[in-house]
Amino acid sequence: MAVVGWIVVIALFALGMVGAIMPVLPGALAIYAAFFAYGLFISFEPFGVWFWIIETLILAVLHLADYVVSAWGVKKYGGSKLSVWGSTIGVLLGPFVIPAFGLIIGPFLGAVLGELLSGSPMDKSLKVGWGSLVGLFSSTVAKILLQLVMIAVFVIWVVAN
Repeated sequence: MAVVGWIVVIALFALGMVGAIMPVLPGALAIYAAFFAYGLFISFEPFGVWFWIIETLILAVLHLADYVVSAWGVKKYGGSKLSVWGSTIGVLLGPFVIPAFGLIIGPFLGAVLGELLSGSPMDKSLKVGWGSLVGLFSSTVAKILLQLVMIAVFVIWVVAN
């Protein structure tokens, strides 16, 4: 059962890391689920209360940072609330509407359209669209780093205990 457990854990870690790039996948939640898979297949013994507190805090920070950093990119470039909403909708729908490039085009177009709907001229709307991409890429880097920290804490905890 330990081999099956490790296969599930590694698969969930991989899914989580892909999810850092593809917002339609569970990302950090898959990594968090890997801890439970390890416990169910192998043992919960290495995990104490501090492990769960640390991992849960990282998970909470990750989810908060995901939204805040993306919105920061739009706001930094002068975007309105409508452009923040448009960018968010674009991130979610883009990969489905334009499979190959929707992850990049979706938030850009969403922010541009949101800004145009709020009454801004095209040049400002394009600048805000660019800001949505800056926010998206910054958020992706933050997610990757925090998820790697989650995995590292897990590995250290399992090896040390």
